[in-house]
Amino acid sequence: MPPLLLRSPLSLLLLRRSRTPPPLLLRTNLLPPLVLPRQRRLSAASAQLADPLVDPGVDEAVAGFVTGKRKATEVAHAVWRSIVRKGDTVVDATCGNGNDTFALLKMVVDESGRGRVYGMDIQDTAIDSTSSFLKMAVDSQEMELVKLFPICHSRMEEIVPKDSHVRLVAFNLGYLPGGDKTIVTVPKTTELALQAASRIVSSGGLISVLIYIGHLGGRDELAIVESFASSLPVDTWVSCKFEMINRPVAPVLVLLHKK
Repeated sequence: MPPLLLRSPLSLLLLRRSRTPPPLLLRTNLLPPLVLPRQRRLSAASAQLADPLVDPGVDEAVAGFVTGKRKATEVAHAVWRSIVRKGDTVVDATCGNGNDTFALLKMVVDESGRGRVYGMDIQDTAIDSTSSFLKMAVDSQEMELVKLFPICHSRMEEIVPKDSHVRLVAFNLGYLPGGDKTIVTVPKTTELALQAASRIVSSGGLISVLIYIGHLGGRDELAIVESFASSLPVDTWVSCKFEMINRPVAPVLVLLHKK
C-alpha cells in the first residue's frame, strides 16, 4: 500500500486556486433584450414623474425656487398636490401640449372614477397634441376622466357642470410651446377667464396662474393678473406671487386661494 501524501491546508488552497476553471460556453441563441412598446415605456416614465417620492413637496419646491434650483412650474405643481385630492374636479384652462393636464389627471384619478379634468385651449393643435399625449401616457379608463374642448378659457363656465365642486383652475399664459408664437393669450379674455374661475372654484380651492412674460404683450397680461389678484377681498381670498426679480423674463407664478 503506497504511503499517504499529507498536504497542508495552505497547499490545498493553492492547489484549488491553480486549477483553471473551464471556459464559458458561448451561446449564439440568447434572447434579445426586452423592448417595451412605446406606450408602456411612456406610461412607466410618466408614473415615475407622478410618484410623490420623486416630486418635491411644497417646502422643498419653494426652497428650491428661492435658491434657483427649482422652476416656477415645480412650485405650482407642488402646491397643486397639497390641495387637490383623489376624486376632485379640476380645470386646465390652457392645455398646451398636455403636461399640466396629465399632472392634474394623476392627482385626481382613483378607483372610484369620480375625478374629472376639464381641459380647454383655443387652438385645435393644442387639443390634438394634448389628446395624443394622454392616449400614450394613460390607460383608457383614465382617459375617460378627461374632457377636452377647443374653446377660449373665458368660456369655461359653459363646459364645467354647474354642480361641480372645482378644486383647482390652472392657467399657463403665453404661447403654445413649439407652436405659432404669434398666437398668444391676451389680457381681455384672460381677465374674463379669471372672473369665471373665481366663480366656479370651491371654498378651499385654488386658481394657479403661470404668466410667461418674455413675449410681446406678456407684461400687459401680468399687469391684468396682478390687478385682478389685488382686487379680491381679503376676507375670502389669499393672493400671492412668486417672481425672480433679477431675471426679468422668467415666468411669474400667481396663486389665488379661496378661503
